[in-house]
Amino acid sequence: MEQITTSRDFSSISPSAKWMILLKGHTNIPYAREVAELLEYPNKYVPDFRKKDFTFWASTLGLERRYWSINELLNDLTIKNILELSSGYSFRSLEYTQQKGLNYIDTDLPDVISAKKEFINCLRKDELNSNGRLDLLPLNALDKDKFLEIIGHFPQGEVAIINEGLLTYLDNQEKKKLCSIIHDIMMERGGYWITADIGLKNKESKLGLKYNDEIKQFNEQHNTEGNSFESFKEAEIFFKEMGFVIDKLAKVKYSEMSSFKYMIRSLTLRQLFKMRNTGQIFATWRLKAV
Repeated sequence: MEQITTSRDFSSISPSAKWMILLKGHTNIPYAREVAELLEYPNKYVPDFRKKDFTFWASTLGLERRYWSINELLNDLTIKNILELSSGYSFRSLEYTQQKGLNYIDTDLPDVISAKKEFINCLRKDELNSNGRLDLLPLNALDKDKFLEIIGHFPQGEVAIINEGLLTYLDNQEKKKLCSIIHDIMMERGGYWITADIGLKNKESKLGLKYNDEIKQFNEQHNTEGNSFESFKEAEIFFKEMGFVIDKLAKVKYSEMSSFKYMIRSLTLRQLFKMRNTGQIFATWRLKAV
């Protein structure tokens, strides 16, 4: 497959991981509240469920959707080797290594991994299954040599590679490089790639979201709008050209998520109308290399 290189420094992405976990602290995602409290210490983290801010709750619901949709597509697999890319301050890895015989490698940029290693001693439960294995390792997902080295830590068998939020920060060439790395691994090891990053352009205007200046500046810096897909068909064609087919789509039920009722309560009639007429703009896909 095409060889693509990049020299971009991704370290400025890390602040978004904190912003996201502070939102996730308003959900029932495992360990999210505890991690938010650790990040805010010595200040007290107090979730505000009385807040009636549509952008806040729509963003929170979107993050919750990503988390549970990945779990949905992961849970019906029998694969015991899981690699999570750019996991941020999510601790799905800790949750899943409590399952017997699971090998889980949790990766992100060095500063995030360093903090997570400190947090994990506070979060680790006594009942953590000793038959499972959890490693937290620094990784720039576009560093092929390091990526392959980390894959080599797994025992024999298929690998499930998962991510939520990573593709948002990658331009088309960087997406191609990531696809090339993962495709090579899938062809050699077998397994699946589960990504919650199939998002369409113009999300902000379509939903009527109003981000603050800090978030707007961050999104502009990382061109999150330009990195999105024009349509789901365009996304499907892109992955097909990179050697992947869609194995399964997550069936998201927003109404079952813990933040849904707060988002609904924050809606104006105009926002409700916009949502009903927007249609689907996010998806989570399980991909298979061919």
